[in-house]
Amino acid sequence: MRRLAVFSGAFASGIFLAQYLLPDLWLLPSAFVCLGLGLLATRLPWRWRRRAVVISAALALAFGYNWLYVRQVQKPAAVLSETEQVVTATLCGYAETSSFGARATVRLDGFPGKAVYYGDYSLLDLVPGQTLTGSVLLRDASRIVDEDITTFTSKGVFLLAYARGEPVVQDGTAGSLRWLPARMCHDMQETIAKIFHGAAAGFLTAILTGERSELLGEAQVVLAEVGIYHIMAVSGMHCMFLLGFVSLLTGRRSRLRALVAIPVLVFYAALAGGSPSVVRACIMLSFFTAGPVFRRESDGPTSLTAALLLILLQNPFAAASVSLQLSFAAMAGLLWLTPKLEAFLLGDKKHGKFFRTVTAGLSATMGAMVFTIPLSGYYFGSLVLISPLTNLLCLWAASGVFLLGLTAAAVGMLCPPIGACIAFPASLLANYIFTAAKLMSKIPYHAVYFNNPYLKFWVVYAYLLFLCTYLAKKAGGRKYALAAVLAALTLAVTVKLGAVRCTNDLDAVVLDIGQGQSIILASGGHFALVDCGSSNRWRDAGETAAWQLKSMGCQRLDYIILTHYDSDHVCGVPDLLARLDAECLLVPDYEDDTGQRLTTLSAAQENDVPAVFVTEQETLSLGSAQITIYPPLDASEDNDKGLTILASVGDNDLLITGDMSSSVEKELLETYELPDIEGFVAGHHGSKYSTSKELLQTLKPEIVCISSGSNSYGHPAEETLARIARQGCAIYRTDLQGSIHLWWNT
Repeated sequence: MRRLAVFSGAFASGIFLAQYLLPDLWLLPSAFVCLGLGLLATRLPWRWRRRAVVISAALALAFGYNWLYVRQVQKPAAVLSETEQVVTATLCGYAETSSFGARATVRLDGFPGKAVYYGDYSLLDLVPGQTLTGSVLLRDASRIVDEDITTFTSKGVFLLAYARGEPVVQDGTAGSLRWLPARMCHDMQETIAKIFHGAAAGFLTAILTGERSELLGEAQVVLAEVGIYHIMAVSGMHCMFLLGFVSLLTGRRSRLRALVAIPVLVFYAALAGGSPSVVRACIMLSFFTAGPVFRRESDGPTSLTAALLLILLQNPFAAASVSLQLSFAAMAGLLWLTPKLEAFLLGDKKHGKFFRTVTAGLSATMGAMVFTIPLSGYYFGSLVLISPLTNLLCLWAASGVFLLGLTAAAVGMLCPPIGACIAFPASLLANYIFTAAKLMSKIPYHAVYFNNPYLKFWVVYAYLLFLCTYLAKKAGGRKYALAAVLAALTLAVTVKLGAVRCTNDLDAVVLDIGQGQSIILASGGHFALVDCGSSNRWRDAGETAAWQLKSMGCQRLDYIILTHYDSDHVCGVPDLLARLDAECLLVPDYEDDTGQRLTTLSAAQENDVPAVFVTEQETLSLGSAQITIYPPLDASEDNDKGLTILASVGDNDLLITGDMSSSVEKELLETYELPDIEGFVAGHHGSKYSTSKELLQTLKPEIVCISSGSNSYGHPAEETLARIARQGCAIYRTDLQGSIHLWWNT
C-alpha cells in the first residue's frame, strides 16, 4: 500500500507545483524532464530505483494531466468569455438567491466544466435535472475584473452565465436517480427548517448537509473567532458516525460491512455537496472498510494520499481550494502528531477515563492544528490561541448535535411532531455550543491577528523551535516544556511589539478593505469607526476592522458612524458587531432601495447598540479630539444623502465625505464654515465626479487618501488623481500602499 502512497503523494505534489509555480508553457517540458529523470533512475541501486522511478512517473503524469486539463477545459472557457451564446444548461442542484435574483450551478451542453447560471427568481422554482435554453453572456470564472479568483475554479466552475431574456425550461432528467442525493438534501433542509428554530436551524443545516448559508452571521463569526468553525465542514466525524451505525447493523461481517458502508458513504458525500473534506473522509473510510476484505492492512498515509489523488484527477484546480488544503493538512497532523502526543501525555502510568478522554481530545486538536496554523494565518489572518480549550468544551456536543439532529431530520420527514421532540435536545446542545463559543470569544487575546507584521516571523520561529526540540538528542518532556514556555514568552513580546501605538492626540487608519471604505479614529484610548464595508465579496470589512481595532487595544468602540447605506460602506457592520462591542451607532435618516439600512439597524438592535439618526449638526468628544458630524444636505441621490465627518485636534483636521458628488461638495462648502484641512479621504473612492477642484482649492488638504480596490468603475479616476496632484497634495492609496496610518498632535 505504501507504493500507492508514494505515487499519490508525488502526483499531488506535481499538481500543486503546476497550479502555484509552473507557467502553462513549462508543463509539458517539465513532464518530459521528469520522464528523462525516471529513465536515469533505472540505473540507480535497487534500494532507490523503485521509489525514484515511481516519483518521476507520477510527477510527469501530474504535469501532463494538468496541461491537458487546462487545454481542454480552462482555455475554451476563457475563449468564450465576454461573448453571448445560446446554450442549454442542466441544473446540478437547487438554486439560491443572489444579489439581483437567483443563481444555480449548471452543466452547459458541449462544455466539459461546470458554470454558475445567474437568472431571475424563477430559478428558485426549478429542480435538479431540469434544463434552461436561452441566450446568456458568458464570463471567465477564473478572473473577475483584474483579480485572479480561485473560488469558482477550485469547485470545477469555469464560466459564469448571465441570462439574457427568458429561457425555455424543460424537464430534462429531473426526477431520475442521478439527482436523488440533491433532492434528499433539499428535503432534509426543509425538514430542519420546520422542526428547528433560530440559530439552531442554521447550525443543523450546516452540520448535516454542509449548507452554511442559513447559519446566522453572528454564529459564523463567533465559531470562527474561537477556532471551532471546522465543525461546520461535513467530514470525518460525520462519516465515522455513519460507519459506526452500519457496523452496528452488520456486526463483525467485514464483507457485508464494506458492501453496505461504501455505498452509504458515497451517497452521503453526494448529499452533502461533495466538498473536499467529505470526499476525503469518504475515500479514507472506504479504504478502511475494504482493506480487511482484500486482506490488506489499513494504512492512514496511503488512504489520505489516494483520496487527494482522486480529487485532483477529477479537477486539478481543486488544489487551490482552501477547504481541501485545510482538510488534508488537519488529517495529516492527526495521523502524524496525535498518536505521538497522546502517548507522550499518557506515559506509562494508568489514568482514569476522564483524563484519557481529555488527553485524546487535546492531542487530536493539537495534531489537527500543527499543519493548519500557517494556512489559517495566510487565508484568514488569525491565530486562535483558545482553540484547544474550545474544542474540548464543544466537540462532544457537536457529536451529539449530529446524531440527534440526523435522527430528528430523518424522523421529521415521516412524522414532523415526533421529529420536533427529538430536535429539542439537539437544539439545547447547539445553543450550548453557541454560548460556550461566545463566552470564549470575550476572553482577551483569545486570538491574535496577522495584521501584526511580526506574527508571521513568530510562527516561523515557533516551528523551527519545536523542530529543533524534536531533533534534540536529550529525551524526556522537559525539553518540550521549555520550548512551550519560550514560544509563549516570545508570542507575548511579538503581540506587544506589533500593537499599533495610539499615543498621538489623533490617529486615523484608512483600512485596506478592497473597494469600499472603513476608517478608524483614535484618541486617548477612545475609538470611533467611520463606515465599514467592501464590495469585494472576498474581503470581510467587519473582520478587518475588528482585528485592526483589537490590535490597537480597543475593547469597545465609542462610536460607529456610517456616512450612508451603500453596501461598500456598511456591509461589514453585522460582522463587526459580532466581534466587538460598541456604545453607539450614528446614521443618516433616509430609506434605501437595497435593504442595507434594515440589515444594519437590525444588527445594532441584536447587539444592544443604540442607533441615533443624525438630522442636525452633532459634536462628539473622542479623547482629546473632537468629531463633528454634518447632517445630509438636500439631494436626490442616495450617495448625496449621507453624513460628512470632520475629526479635529487642535488646528489639525481630517474630512470624510463618503460618496458625495462634486455638486453637493459645493453645497457643503456654502452651508458650513469648514476649516483648512490637513487630511482628506477622497470622495467616492476617487470617482471623477467627486473631490472637486473647488473643494481642494477651498480646504487646501495636505494629504489625500483614496480607499479603493478591485473594481469595474475606474476608481480612482485618472482625472481625479491629476486634479489632486495639481493642488500639490500627497496621495496615498489603499489599493497600492495598503492601510494608511495618519496621526496628528497639538
